[in-house]
Amino acid sequence: MINRAVLVGRLTRDPELRYTSNGAAMAKFTLAVDRQFTNQQGERETDFIDCVIWRKSAENLSNLTHKGSLIGIDGTIQKSHYENKEGHTVYQTQVVVGNFSLLEPKNKSEETSSVKPFTSLPKEDPEQHNDPFANHGESIDISDDSLPF
Repeated sequence: MINRAVLVGRLTRDPELRYTSNGAAMAKFTLAVDRQFTNQQGERETDFIDCVIWRKSAENLSNLTHKGSLIGIDGTIQKSHYENKEGHTVYQTQVVVGNFSLLEPKNKSEETSSVKPFTSLPKEDPEQHNDPFANHGESIDISDDSLPF
């Protein structure tokens, strides 16, 4: 049996991060996914897919995305049901996300979010070690004789 969903779309709202009584992180969100074909009026229709993601991935998604973010997800489709306060059975179909990918670069409005961008490494004493990669992104001169292949 195969149960796999791969979707690309935009978040309709910020992910809703919660924690279970056992401390496991869980985030719910809705992904707006455009259909590949147009309707009779020449417009693309959109499906709104309910999704859930768990543990560290849920925390990462919540910290790195917001309403309107373009993401790709990979997961499985799961159906469930529960009884609401009025005693009616509510049926749900959602994608349980295993992996997600951010599909667009940060823009200026995202840089002002709660996620702080990485600025620089802490200062170290250069005499402590001779690390050839400690130049913080500047180019390194390497001759062909230095390469092992």
